[in-house]
Amino acid sequence: MIVQMRRFTVTEGNGHLMVEKFTKGGGLVEQQPGFIDKTVLEKKVRRGEEEVIMLVRWESEEAWKAWEKSPEHIAGHRENRGKPKPEYVLNVEVTMYEVK
Repeated sequence: MIVQMRRFTVTEGNGHLMVEKFTKGGGLVEQQPGFIDKTVLEKKVRRGEEEVIMLVRWESEEAWKAWEKSPEHIAGHRENRGKPKPEYVLNVEVTMYEVK
């Protein structure tokens, strides 16, 4: 099993926008073979920059690669090509982990 972690740093007061984006149901990724689940975490902060983490678990690296190469995934990126990221997104880090 592998886990993809996406860590979003956003401006104060905007963490909920990332949470809403990633918790609405019916996404294409959830329908892909080998997809296990998705967890969205919002860091508790009193003020200042906020952090949202999305964990996506896959049965295997092959399943994740199949999603990355799928026409649906590629089409989604084409739709957003040339569009600026939202102003409230300060940083995005993507890392992959193998579950032992």
